[in-house]
Amino acid sequence: MPFEIISELAQVETFAVGTAIRELDRLQRIYGKGRWRKCKGIATIKLEDGAICLAELHWYEAKGIGKKEFKIKQFIG
Repeated sequence: MPFEIISELAQVETFAVGTAIRELDRLQRIYGKGRWRKCKGIATIKLEDGAICLAELHWYEAKGIGKKEFKIKQFIG
């Protein structure tokens, strides 16, 4: 489901680091080696059909590589 983040990420939390991430090998192969973290946060998003809503998002990030592979975990409200 394609979407666009239209607000700042809030309540950002890291909940897995390094080998605790099941996708670590794939992330390193695709994006490169780094100190990978799996994070979550809340943001306002715009869906492909134009609907705007608040959602919990999950993504991976590494310093020097950036935030990758955002996904909607759940809609809020």
